[in-house]
This record gives sequence, structure tokens and C-alpha cells, in this order.
Amino acid sequence: MSRRTTRKNILITGASSGLGRGMAREFASRGRNLALAARRTERLEELRDELLAAHPQIKVEIRKLDVDVHDEVFRVFAELDEELGGLDRVIVNAGLGKGQPLGTGYFHANVQTARTNFLGALAQSEAALELFRPRNAGHVVLISSVSAMRGMPRNLTTYAASKAGVGALGEGMRADLAKTNIDVSTIFPGFIRSEINEKVKNVPFIVDTETGCRALAAAIEKEPSKAYVPAWPWAPLSVAMKVLPLSLVAKMT
Repeated sequence: MSRRTTRKNILITGASSGLGRGMAREFASRGRNLALAARRTERLEELRDELLAAHPQIKVEIRKLDVDVHDEVFRVFAELDEELGGLDRVIVNAGLGKGQPLGTGYFHANVQTARTNFLGALAQSEAALELFRPRNAGHVVLISSVSAMRGMPRNLTTYAASKAGVGALGEGMRADLAKTNIDVSTIFPGFIRSEINEKVKNVPFIVDTETGCRALAAAIEKEPSKAYVPAWPWAPLSVAMKVLPLSLVAKMT
């Protein structure tokens, strides 16, 4: 980050559960105003009430949002931007992890994962930058995954490919915006327990949701170009994953 500033008004998508919900709690504890968007409004209402009870000094706005409905993304972002008096940071977090091995009859699930994770992230990035470019200010945060480092087997094949696309999208945005005051961070979470993986057993190096989201918020606050979270062991492992034989990388999943 080239300019040290406090991002007071933060939009988080996919905020009704998992990492989005956890990050909302972390940023609320730091006194930030929040715009929370997700498909399940009843869970957003519960989260809003919880955050306002614990932190009455902040503002929390909520909106129902399906990031696959692209016109809705632009409308909701603009509305929340107006309600909070100008967004400072947009965390592109909404995503799916429901892919299946290719060729096993679940093309519909893989298409849905690819559409939500990549095209949804593209729509959110476009909507955020339509707000930030005229101001020449703002911070876009893309939540990718350490699985984006390599092609992954079985149920992770489409998921990993979509998250690799998110990583490339973030890099392209950084190149395009390098001479502006708009910052772009791509965050690569390691294995953090959430609703996406709650049924998966024997996951190596996994941390609980609270620990993982605390590390995510801390990394985002530093506004790096890229960050692997938690840094240990994922920063060194991400380097190893790029060069290890694919057969060894596959055993990590």
C-alpha cells in the first residue's frame, strides 16, 4: 500500500456465513462501518443485530445479493455506497465450493462454481471500480485460495481453476491501476474451517474460523498486493506448491 489510511466503510459479500461472517465480526471490532451482502437475508439480519449490540458506535447496512445476477451487483453496490456515505474497501468474498470431478455427470455443479467464483468476482470488481475510479481512491480485496497455486484433483478441480482466475484478475487490476490511488489485494487463504469445508475430515494445517478470520482481517489491513493466510505455513507452502510434482501437491487435498 502506498498511502496509509483507515478504510472506514467496508463492503463484504458472502457475509452471511463462513469467512465473510467472520471477517465482518473482525472489522466491526475495529470500529468499521459495514455493508454486508449475501443471499440469506435472515442470517444477515441476525449478524447485524449481533454486531450493533456489541459495537453500537458503528453502522451496519445489509442487502440481499446473488452475485450471479450481475445487474443486481451493480445496483446493490451503488445503494450501499450511498447509504454509508462512500465505500472505502470492497471485499470480494462470495463464492462456492461445490465442484465435482470432471466427467462424472455433475457439469451443472462445476458450471455454477465457475460462474459464481469467477464471473461473480468479475462483476463485483467492475462494480467496485465504477465507484472508486471517479474518486481515484479505494481498496479492492479479492479472496482467492491457496488451491489456485496448481491444478487440483477431484472435487477441487473447477474450484481451484476458478480461484486461479480470480488471482489473475487481481494481478491484471493491479497492473492497470498501478498509477492510481486505488489499491488491489489478492488474499490466498489456506485451510480455514468454514461452511464450505465443514464436512471434510483430516484437512492438513486447518485452523478454526475465528483464528483464520482474525488473520484475514490483519492481512487485509496491511493492503498487500498478495498475502497467504495464515502466513505460516501457507506462505512457504504456496512457493513449494508451484514447484513440487503434481502427485505430491494432490496429496495435500
